Amino acid sequence: MQDELNQNTLSKKETKVVRFDWAVKYFLRNKANFDVLEGFLSELLRTDIKIDQLLESESTPTHEKAKLTRVDLLADTDKGKVIIEVQVEREADYLSRILFGTSKAICDYLEKGEDYYKVQKVYSVSILYFDMGHGSDYLYKGLTEFRGLHNHDLLGLSDSEKKIYQHQVDTTSDIFPEYYLVKVNQFRNSIKEKLDEWMYFFKNSSVKPEFTAKGIQSAAEKLSVIKMDAQERLAYDSYMLDLSYESSMLDTRFIEGEAIGIEKGKIEGKIEGKIEGKIEGKIEIGKTLKTKGFSYSEITEITGLSLDELEKL
Repeated sequence: MQDELNQNTLSKKETKVVRFDWAVKYFLRNKANFDVLEGFLSELLRTDIKIDQLLESESTPTHEKAKLTRVDLLADTDKGKVIIEVQVEREADYLSRILFGTSKAICDYLEKGEDYYKVQKVYSVSILYFDMGHGSDYLYKGLTEFRGLHNHDLLGLSDSEKKIYQHQVDTTSDIFPEYYLVKVNQFRNSIKEKLDEWMYFFKNSSVKPEFTAKGIQSAAEKLSVIKMDAQERLAYDSYMLDLSYESSMLDTRFIEGEAIGIEKGKIEGKIEGKIEGKIEGKIEIGKTLKTKGFSYSEITEITGLSLDELEKL
């Protein structure tokens, strides 16, 4: 009876999951895990999304950082096939970055010589773990509309234009890319709709057992931290260490540029301390991997340590 009570208590606890940006990097590119992305995108776009395939535009570039921060998908909706970009990278010129991404996607997936009406709809979805722009909301949507300068009326499609698009387009904005900005830090953990359950997941890396949003419990099952193997857990810990280091560096740069009266030597000392802490953390992870029999190439991939540094362990 006591065992049953203990198990019942555990089942009511939240499931700790990996951060979504890590999941995009290593788990959600696997077709077996597409249902997680399908669930989130269906709740966000408010239509059933079925991922057809992973598109290889930036999925396999030579630069490792670019490879891990964006995934392009070809998906089916009730209005036909669409291209969806999901990206999680921090950049100062982020708005220009997503404009470039949608423009590139349109060009990449229109066959040479095809009619322009065959341009596929593109949805750009950005999961932002950093502050960008000014605004009080945590979800922003951007689209293209044409309004009269004098009458302020919304330009619509003629019957002949609708016929060309075979009823897949109802308004001019249906033709152009749509942008969704998900500002994770501004979510206040208040659950008012199913999409907020996904926001809670992004903000807290956790899923409550009572959540019912599409795909959310699959995310809890497949992205659970406790179900990671030893190599995955060490790689994840190293990644989180990097995030902490990068955040500290950004904070330090802000202090150096903005705060008045703070001595530069103190700031430089903080930077040096963070660098030393990061290196020591990686060395400890490397030592653990070495004792567990991992190869040098595997340890290098997980920790970022060089072969010379590994030789010294």
